[in-house]
Amino acid sequence: MAVVVPAYNEEKVVLQTVRSLLACQHPAAFEIIVVDDGSTDTTSRVLREAFAGEALVTIVRQENAGKPAALNRGIALTQADIVITLDADTVFARDTILRLASWFVDPRVGAVAGNAKVGNRVNFLTRCQALEYVTSQNLDRRALTVIDSVTVVPGAVGAWRRDVVDRAGGFSEETLAEDADLTLKVERMGYVVAYDDLAVGLTEAPDTLHGFIRQRFRWMFGTLQVAWKHKDALLMPRYGFLAFLGLPNIWLYQILFQLVSPIMDLWLIYTCLAAWVSWLWHPATWTPDVLLRVLFYYALFMAADILAGLVAFLLERGEDKRLLVWLVLQRFFYRQLMYVVALRTLMASLRGREMGWSKLERKATVDAGRLGA
Repeated sequence: MAVVVPAYNEEKVVLQTVRSLLACQHPAAFEIIVVDDGSTDTTSRVLREAFAGEALVTIVRQENAGKPAALNRGIALTQADIVITLDADTVFARDTILRLASWFVDPRVGAVAGNAKVGNRVNFLTRCQALEYVTSQNLDRRALTVIDSVTVVPGAVGAWRRDVVDRAGGFSEETLAEDADLTLKVERMGYVVAYDDLAVGLTEAPDTLHGFIRQRFRWMFGTLQVAWKHKDALLMPRYGFLAFLGLPNIWLYQILFQLVSPIMDLWLIYTCLAAWVSWLWHPATWTPDVLLRVLFYYALFMAADILAGLVAFLLERGEDKRLLVWLVLQRFFYRQLMYVVALRTLMASLRGREMGWSKLERKATVDAGRLGA
């Protein structure tokens, strides 16, 4: 078994990542390959100094070619049958590697998604992202794994059957969501993509608005690229539930819903303003019927949304329930940021704009102590 870690300017976080991998339970045949993708900082130097005598760790450096190329380079350097991939800012729980590997006893399994969690809950924005990981991404993955339609093995924590990856052509540079692209390729080849909620990896989420919008713009743009690339599988019976539920879920929930959901908020604001103006100008004939009806349906939508969040937390074993304090605030403020991202993504796609990776600033704020919670 091999673990491949692509790294680009990760001097602040990569040592903690590799140390967490060395502390993990692992099989006898095990290696860690860190691919420095042309870093301009001291990533390679700090790695070589820290792990000079560590036989399990291999460090290679290449000219900057992007994350997919770094992943493919790392996979090419090993003969392992199972390859685990993670970002250089991610910290694994001690049993994550063995949990991911255990799924491959079943020859039908081509890949396994782990449970990515936000490890740097340092302000309102990162706590909102921690909530989103639990109530949206992981809840979706739980549902989709039941019908063999998981649409993304997250880059932060995932495992792949080596020969399947090779036959799928490896990680592609055609989209900005290379993990989702490869996941769909694996499923279209007839393999199962599983989800293990106890295979935990703590990742560093952006803690500034600028960093958050850049990251989510890339994620959403990449998701749109992947959905378009695999549009030929949509509603095709031979792809089963993936064609009728998994791929439509991307188009409807991750793309279309993000674009049209602001209409609900705008309609509420318009109704309130219209009611106020009508009351000012025609107080004798004014009735609150329309306003109350809109408020009722909006409250119903919010209640359903919050209930889904509560259910997600009940399913998420070991999660900090104190996060629930932020659930209502997240619905009113965090969601507006996603509207901005969705509109920017739509405009960029309509212009045919070419996108590249936008490197986030690492701050080494992941709290590995959460793994013991």
